[in-house]
Amino acid sequence: MTLGDLWRVSNEYGEDAIRPLPWYPGNLAWHLNFSRKELRKNLALESFHEFLKHESDVGNITRQEAVSMVPPLFLNVQPDHHILDLCAAPGSKTFQLLEMIHQSKESGLLPGGLVMANDINVQRCDLLIHNTKRMCTANLIVTNHEAQNFPNCSLAKDYSEVYKDTCKLQRLEFDRVLCDVPCSGDGTIRKGHDMWRKWNSGMGNQLHLLQVNIAMRGIALLKVGGRMVYSTCSMNPVENEAVVAELLRRSGNSVELLDVSCELPELVRRPGLSTWKVKDGGSWFQTHDDVPHDRKTVVLPSMFPSSDITEESHAGCGDFEMKTDNRSSFSRNCNVEETRKNNHDMDGVSIGSTKNLDCTSNIMNSKFPLHRCMRIVPHDQNSGAFFIAVLHKLAPLNGSQIQGTKIQHTLGKDRIEQLHKEPQPEARPYETILTRQHNNVLEVDDDAELLGRRHNLNMDNGTSKDKNSTEVEMVFNDVESGREESGDRMKKLQKQSRWKGVDPVLFFKDEVVIKSIRSFFGIKESFSLEGHLVTRSTDNARRMYYISKSVKEIVELNEQVGEQLKIASLGVKMFERHRSKDGCSCAYRLSYEGLSLLLPYISKRILYASPVDFHRLLQYRTINFAHFVDSRFGEEAASLMPGCCVVVLVEGNIMLYVQRLKEPLDDNVGFKNISGHKNADSILKDPMTIAIVCWRGKGTMNVMVSPPDRKDLLERMAYRFGIKASTEEDEKFYPKVNGFDQGS
Repeated sequence: MTLGDLWRVSNEYGEDAIRPLPWYPGNLAWHLNFSRKELRKNLALESFHEFLKHESDVGNITRQEAVSMVPPLFLNVQPDHHILDLCAAPGSKTFQLLEMIHQSKESGLLPGGLVMANDINVQRCDLLIHNTKRMCTANLIVTNHEAQNFPNCSLAKDYSEVYKDTCKLQRLEFDRVLCDVPCSGDGTIRKGHDMWRKWNSGMGNQLHLLQVNIAMRGIALLKVGGRMVYSTCSMNPVENEAVVAELLRRSGNSVELLDVSCELPELVRRPGLSTWKVKDGGSWFQTHDDVPHDRKTVVLPSMFPSSDITEESHAGCGDFEMKTDNRSSFSRNCNVEETRKNNHDMDGVSIGSTKNLDCTSNIMNSKFPLHRCMRIVPHDQNSGAFFIAVLHKLAPLNGSQIQGTKIQHTLGKDRIEQLHKEPQPEARPYETILTRQHNNVLEVDDDAELLGRRHNLNMDNGTSKDKNSTEVEMVFNDVESGREESGDRMKKLQKQSRWKGVDPVLFFKDEVVIKSIRSFFGIKESFSLEGHLVTRSTDNARRMYYISKSVKEIVELNEQVGEQLKIASLGVKMFERHRSKDGCSCAYRLSYEGLSLLLPYISKRILYASPVDFHRLLQYRTINFAHFVDSRFGEEAASLMPGCCVVVLVEGNIMLYVQRLKEPLDDNVGFKNISGHKNADSILKDPMTIAIVCWRGKGTMNVMVSPPDRKDLLERMAYRFGIKASTEEDEKFYPKVNGFDQGS
């Protein structure tokens, strides 16, 4: 795919074929106005489609429904924020959040924040891990929990003790929480045509209580002063405004609904509704009092607008007004306060005109400022539909609010079993907003659990066939006993509460091995390895993952509270044990995934290659020392002791002259001088530097990079240096060495 192809596509299909989204900051998001048929029919588009798929595979871009990119933008994320994505799979929004915390970090330094991404479904967690793995970040934890029962992980007896010891994390809290909850998914109906067949109005009623419980759990885990975004890809007010109103009612003065009308001014949005009716079967109800007695346990009071006042509807039967031409009320720069006048308006049609509504009936209006919520509708800006509400936590939830959040779902046993048996919607190509399905919960305490309380969490969500999703009892440590007794009890708790089928997270503490790795690669002391390496195997650690300081603190807290968090994945893979018999003195090799983080701190085992030799390494993967174009590079490669090394691409005008340091017993490759006034440290710290992990074998240099990453690097070199793929004659001259296995 070339720039010429892009130009021809834009020229043929017009300016709107490929254009930036005006509301996304920094022109970082682009909209492609092509159908699948067009992508397959046009040769240039087919090439462009393959380009997009490849770039997505290696993590350079993320393909995502445009409107689903909106919720993370309203979180106002900063690099030092701890962020919780409660219903994260498939991971597109999680990837967005990771980009945000990494956006302003200095070269070679990790941000102080982290993202914890959670999902209930084991298979969807695997998809989440796969999609976020492309980010290669040490600031990510993936967990597998019911969102409404997400663990508290608190060492403090009450909220007043949380901040007594500022040097030690006492309680799991987050600066930002994203609640993109399971929903009926009717907002995806334009692209998911099977939704027309599957959707029914009762789906929102079935999910309402679960949505409330998940959002309340998010508020409980939110720090005071923090911000939470609640969102769905549905237009059903029972799943949207009704949930937000119930959150405000339960939270009292502890939470406020923010007016964010001044944020993202180019985004076309409509105000939230203040009045609506609830459908059950073939009947519509204005208030809960209208619901038949035998349906009151299914149609809940929280589904209706909550208000202390009942307003008489002033709309006559023939006085309705179509407002399809009055777009100013829903324009980009809409004054939200003015939209109070439109509270009886439902997406452009006056509610007084609804045939099913008695013109003389009383209309219940919510007492909460629900007009501050946002409704994004498809026909305003050619997108999917989405609902978004931004909440700000003003104070901790008090005891009465904790008691008030405990509600009992009175659905009958048969009905709950029916909900569990309902199939999960099938994933559709290019769809990033998937309707998720969780268990209904009989009884939930949505605020912070008190220490010492036992929780039985049903990890089987009714859709996963994984045998590991079994009922697990989480035991909370009351930390009231003495240090010795507490230590003994903690070891017992950790042993009892270990998650079945999930490998534990263990800190790698073998100082001899760590010193060997540091010495072999010349890793500077300024890059801390001790306490930041974890492994998932109890013996003979095959892989080591690097975690940031913020992730480390949470892992340590999780150990102290008896492993309440079920961690599916964390950190970035940095070292792997090899099985080579070439006589390497270090038992571990570098992983390409963690190279960009570690590169600025490596001072040994580095070779600097010209573009031609670097390109040939990528293309042929294995090259004999004598076959490099730059003889000096071949000599330096041959002089290295066997084992893992790093090859850095250096342009001709700043080519480094590398020579061995005069230390006979140590295999150090250093550098003496550089032409072009650029030193080695600046090259290694430059985020634009291209480097790969290689293995110096007996007579060859072998590239240890995955095929998609090699293809990406080759394309970047072709664009940057104009180096094309070699011919078949070159392939014969540089034969591939088969049978190389160093234990990847």
